[in-house]
Amino acid sequence: MNSTGYTLDEVGKIQARTAVGNTPLIELRNITALARRYAAPGRGARIFAKDEAANPSGSFKARRAACAVAHAKKLGYKGVMAATSGNYGAAVASQAAMQGMECIVVQECYDSRGVGQPEIIEKARKCEAYGAEVVQLSVGPELFYSYLTIMQETGYFNASLYSPFGIAGVETLGYEIATQCREMVGRDPDMVVCTNAGGGMITGTARGLIKAGSPHTTMVAASIDLVGLHMASDSQFNKKSCTTGHTGFGVPYATDPDHSDTPRSAARSLRYMDRYVTVKQGEVFYCTEMLANLEGLERGPAGNTALAAAFSLAQEMPEDGVLVISETEYTGAGKHIQPQLSFARDNGIEILFGDPATEDKVGVNIVLPKDPGHIKHQEADITRFRQSLIKKACARAGVATPTPQDLVFLAEETKTDVDFVKATLGPTAD
Repeated sequence: MNSTGYTLDEVGKIQARTAVGNTPLIELRNITALARRYAAPGRGARIFAKDEAANPSGSFKARRAACAVAHAKKLGYKGVMAATSGNYGAAVASQAAMQGMECIVVQECYDSRGVGQPEIIEKARKCEAYGAEVVQLSVGPELFYSYLTIMQETGYFNASLYSPFGIAGVETLGYEIATQCREMVGRDPDMVVCTNAGGGMITGTARGLIKAGSPHTTMVAASIDLVGLHMASDSQFNKKSCTTGHTGFGVPYATDPDHSDTPRSAARSLRYMDRYVTVKQGEVFYCTEMLANLEGLERGPAGNTALAAAFSLAQEMPEDGVLVISETEYTGAGKHIQPQLSFARDNGIEILFGDPATEDKVGVNIVLPKDPGHIKHQEADITRFRQSLIKKACARAGVATPTPQDLVFLAEETKTDVDFVKATLGPTAD
């Protein structure tokens, strides 16, 4: 991250030039009141949402794109590229249009039948609306290979999600959350919940909070539980109804962050994560409609993963607690819950009301909560994820006996301590 050459203040000025950042922090008073109905007396923290849909491309990823595209322009590149299912591609395309640059988005889009989900198709439409060329691929291992091949052929700048420039752009988000909370409630947030996929959101947000002088805010990663579906499976590709912010991205990238389109990813989620929770697809769809009906905010599904977790997490906290959902995102024709649910039915997924915690079967059904009391996050085993990262890192580096410097690095990488690393690795670490 030190290699960007940009201070937080400089990144903020870059973003301001293209109307990125300084988005509203909105208190969700009606949802907070509803959560308190299901909480114990004296419980039910105030829930706030950082409305990142106010950015030019409609999501927080405009922050990442603004920094990366501005750097590419500064270096004299003709065009920029991104490998993404959509929101980041739209952000890069939007920023490229503002900077007068060409843009290619490489998108994992459809199965072997040529069928793509409404949400993914909508994101492609948005990228093309900004003037980008969209290269659509079938699900499988060829995404990054094709991406890197096209980049080599064109000589375009790799405006990757996982570059230091991308993560630096998200630091302004965390910084704004801290300063806006101080203005609105007179103190720092107690908890920030981030939808988690590749890890860039929680990494950048946490770093921004730290730079704002708020190092003790609890950072919670939230993903949709899609355990049991293989993300690179052709037959299972359209069995999921939420295309990002799920465990199929969140867990592999948390435990092995460097398997991306950059030699070393700047998204290191376990360095900043205090808790990792999961929610069900039906809970996310339910909370998407809840946000629209109770708060008058129609927003896309990814940010509502954090909302579903927050609704439940707030009930554990005292009433004077402050919980912030780190993002909302734009919605559009294919990103509404109705086309996603219709698409699920067309692919043999049963839609029902019930208890997601006991009735949800990934790839078989979507269980919408029969009442808000059935929105309940599940605690993921973050200790196991930390142990997995430590073991994978040593195996990848071919390190049988780690040095004292290795032990310190791995402790920092997993937000633990040297004793935890030694216990994970066993006698070879002594």
